[in-house]
Amino acid sequence: MNNNMQQIQLNSTVKKLLHQGTIIPAHPLALNKTLTLDEKRQRRLTRYYIACGVGGVAVGVHTTQFEIRKPEVNLLATVLRLAAEEIDKAQLKNPFIKVAGIVGPTANALKEAELALKYEYHLGLVSLGGLNDYSEAALIKHIEAVSKIIPVFGFYLQPAVGGRLLSYSFWRDFVDIPNVHAIKVAAFNRYQTLDVVRAVCNSGRQNEIALYTGNDDNIVADLLTPYRFPVNGGIEKKFVGGLLGHWAVWTKKAAELFNEIQRCQANDSSGIAKLLSKGIEITDMNAVIFDVANSFKGCIAGIHEVLRRQGLLEGIWCLDPREKLSPGQMEEIDRIYKAYIQNTDDDFVKKFLEEDEKITADKLKV
Repeated sequence: MNNNMQQIQLNSTVKKLLHQGTIIPAHPLALNKTLTLDEKRQRRLTRYYIACGVGGVAVGVHTTQFEIRKPEVNLLATVLRLAAEEIDKAQLKNPFIKVAGIVGPTANALKEAELALKYEYHLGLVSLGGLNDYSEAALIKHIEAVSKIIPVFGFYLQPAVGGRLLSYSFWRDFVDIPNVHAIKVAAFNRYQTLDVVRAVCNSGRQNEIALYTGNDDNIVADLLTPYRFPVNGGIEKKFVGGLLGHWAVWTKKAAELFNEIQRCQANDSSGIAKLLSKGIEITDMNAVIFDVANSFKGCIAGIHEVLRRQGLLEGIWCLDPREKLSPGQMEEIDRIYKAYIQNTDDDFVKKFLEEDEKITADKLKV
């Protein structure tokens, strides 16, 4: 690590969008049947998310497959670069948040933070998965070290997929780290979610930390719920957006739903019951895609299967051969497609692919 590197502060326009709230899909990995990178489709996925109107992407996270970091695969830098290049090419008028996944022990996490900065990522989503031998005090020091390199997006990862239970005291210390700007809560648990929100509200930094839901089982309700605590005369905190693997599919409809939620909160609270009902539909769809019935074993393959059906991916291959659809999951995907067609964006994807192919062909003629 470059010990002389100055701590990077969060860009003001990005910070404003982060706190206003937006939709951030977790970017999948496009592979060929030889399990090598399909660069064309990898780039196209980024363009798809941009076309859907999202406010950012998270790359190098669980949905991108952690195996990209294995020496024999060595794709972390490549996927970070490809997404960054496509975002730059888009010449967007509005800010677009680039989040890089950061994992592993401190020495590795610092290297990944520097790599993220190389490709001008704004925040590092720091996963604490796999660090079960670290005490909570050691985890705080770990985050502090990363935050000296890149602004931090905190991450409460549920134990079922490699995370660990973390105390209220841990989150109270966590939110006092100055270069922490957001937290993704993916505890899949109301009690643990409450620990994080309460810690933020009791910290004095409640206006400096944006809360993003990663609770795929409770997306809509998280975004609609005001959390109120009797602190300093009363403090209210809300989840302003989401950073979700679920939003890697049917993303156009997810963006429309998020916009509807924001409009409801701003202008028309009478629509809350309707949105909560739609939230149940979304949770049912997520349970299938994420393979909840089989402890999330088919979650990445489930995402890939939707993208394959739409033509955004060629197949559902994963770097880890154990990552595949579970028995019965394909039939369940068929079920939710029929039941909730209104929540899918296949028509949008079809038009997007036609236009994207035409643009690509025109560029080749030049």
